[in-house]
Amino acid sequence: MSKRKILIVGGDVRQIYCGEKLSEFADVYFIGFENADIQPKIPDEKSCSYALLPISPPMSAGELSAPFSDKKIFTADISKYLTDNAVIFTGIHPEKTAEFFPDFTVISYTEQEDFALKNAISTAEGAVMTALENLSVTLSGLPVLIVGMGRISSALVNILKGFGADITVAVRNSRGRAKAAIFGVKSIFTEDISGDFPLVFNTAPNLVFTADKLRKFSEKTIFIELASKPYGFDFQMGEQLNRKIILASGLPAKKAPVTAGYDLADTISAIINERGTAYDR
Repeated sequence: MSKRKILIVGGDVRQIYCGEKLSEFADVYFIGFENADIQPKIPDEKSCSYALLPISPPMSAGELSAPFSDKKIFTADISKYLTDNAVIFTGIHPEKTAEFFPDFTVISYTEQEDFALKNAISTAEGAVMTALENLSVTLSGLPVLIVGMGRISSALVNILKGFGADITVAVRNSRGRAKAAIFGVKSIFTEDISGDFPLVFNTAPNLVFTADKLRKFSEKTIFIELASKPYGFDFQMGEQLNRKIILASGLPAKKAPVTAGYDLADTISAIINERGTAYDR
């Protein structure tokens, strides 16, 4: 049986390493990587059973993120390379991708539990690296506030405990407080957030740090935003109040691209294997 054919279209450096690992069992083709240090490889038309898109969804006109290309790449350019029963792997907001590929199966890799857990670890490690790069003191004994108690927060708690940080988690309900107790850290309700923390991580994708909340903190406080849009900070007010808010998006690709790429490849491989060979050309 011939190898599966996978088309990787645009995306950041993690897609390159993902393709490297996927090439162990598939023929991998790249579009949108002319400026990367890899050999360009374009497939024949109607030859690829799978396509891997960037983690961010297509823009309004169907344009895909392609930082390694000088050319604009659109979803309309992709279909000609795909078999009739091809699968499109996409990241966040898969419903937006599906609008541009109504005739194909669209699967979100970011919604797969194995990917989400591994990505949380890479994000948390990158967040701690970001904090260390901006702090003038050690994490040991430092009061740290983490907003949210999901996957990324849980990973952050484990890492920061190893540094000896004094951790408090801000949660919205009693379930969050119970989870914080299981992890052995203090907790407060989000509405009770005070300005007693020189380091704050936000993982909640909704507005928490309004102008009133930000005024409670010192200008020396370092805020690190880890959530996706619409974010947890009022960035405009933060700038007016001279608060240091670091938008730390895409940390796995920036801080650990090899691991992030291999983790993505593992998730893609698992989905393909679960679907079996009946969907391959």
